[in-house]
Amino acid sequence: MATNDDWLAQVQEDTIDPGRPICDTHHHLWDFREGRVDSRYLMEELQLDLQTGHNIVSTVFVDCHAMYRASGPEEMRPVGEVEFVNGVAAMAESGMYGETKVAAGIISHANLTLGSQVKGVLEALITAAPDRFRGIRHNGAWDADPGVGNARNVTGPDLYLEPKFREGFAELEPLSLVFEGVCRHPQLPNFVDLARAFPSTTMVLNHLGGVAGVGVYAGKHEEIFSEWKKSIADLAACPNIIMKLGGINMEYAGFGWHEKPKPATSQELCDATKRYYETAIEHFGPDRCMFESNFPVDKVSCSYHVLWNAFKRIAKNYSAEERTFLFHDTATRVYSL
Repeated sequence: MATNDDWLAQVQEDTIDPGRPICDTHHHLWDFREGRVDSRYLMEELQLDLQTGHNIVSTVFVDCHAMYRASGPEEMRPVGEVEFVNGVAAMAESGMYGETKVAAGIISHANLTLGSQVKGVLEALITAAPDRFRGIRHNGAWDADPGVGNARNVTGPDLYLEPKFREGFAELEPLSLVFEGVCRHPQLPNFVDLARAFPSTTMVLNHLGGVAGVGVYAGKHEEIFSEWKKSIADLAACPNIIMKLGGINMEYAGFGWHEKPKPATSQELCDATKRYYETAIEHFGPDRCMFESNFPVDKVSCSYHVLWNAFKRIAKNYSAEERTFLFHDTATRVYSL
């Protein structure tokens, strides 16, 4: 049980467009995770969300430092995460837990600052799940204000510019692997620079580019939106970048949903955040954008059911073909599902 289930239950809604096929492009699986509303989010907890009314036909697991090996070479420990998730995916394939192809694609982690030596790690990750492993995420998020929150083992803003990181990054494209990145919005020029340096590598930018709204950014939504919008145009000019639409309900985004007596409805989420989604879709096009739940992290602010209703409200004025890209087809192409 999530620690905020009673709070979330205050908002109940009918499912919008219940038949629409959805690929959830970003969720986690973990256990013993302190500091989150769900300390345990394994098959049972995921299924409780998947079966709330939306037609989730497949999902993509994304790295979260889950079930790393407890021993052996440090650089090889993420292989444990892929082994674990591949087992969950096999459970889903049995059909005993519902019709969703859980973790049809797997994104884990490899430390690219190993340089060219990371190739052996990447090959081990592929071997651990040859039918499902699609790439790695190396989180580069950092901000000078510690209240915004920094990624694990990231000590400054310029990870994606470091020569050793890029030496490791160069090993992805020959293995046909996708790169997933995380930034805070002031770091987006670094992501653009990386994309220009490696135009043949598919790069997926998580969480709408990491718009921050707490700490030094509190109360500056208009100023930050203007700055972020300029970066979005630069990002979209790189054809190898794909944008994930979501993750903006995390605490650092500054909307404060989790602090309210009652959670936001899907209409309230839509009204507050729609311009970010529309700006990204305008610049990238629906065929380079895909919705993500970022669950259970975003569960701090809303339920899975309400979140996908909000996405459907945001997308309602797009054509049928455009909505198919946003909810499903961009994902199946990018991750070869």
